[in-house]
Amino acid sequence: MGFDQYHEPPDELSQETRTFARMITSLIEEAEAIGWYEQRISVEKDKDAKAIMENAQKEEFKHFGMDLEFLLRKKADWRTELKGILFTKGDIVKLAEAAEKKVD
Repeated sequence: MGFDQYHEPPDELSQETRTFARMITSLIEEAEAIGWYEQRISVEKDKDAKAIMENAQKEEFKHFGMDLEFLLRKKADWRTELKGILFTKGDIVKLAEAAEKKVD
């Protein structure tokens, strides 16, 4: 991929911001890998190959979760907002709108 995750000159960014950009990029890459495995799994006929892909997808999902948790630990407002959306029941859009108001 290279180093195109920066939209500003990297030498002008703090170390914290560069780490943040790396973790966002990692989160995106993990999400893409999860999606790619989902497609492969859906068409794979060989049960052993499919089992390996499913195992690999679970690993990508774990990495996605770790990346997200890292970012949420750095952004308190994000954590507050997502607490109102994730692992809840009800209308997702309404929950999101209510959660958003908590950080405005």
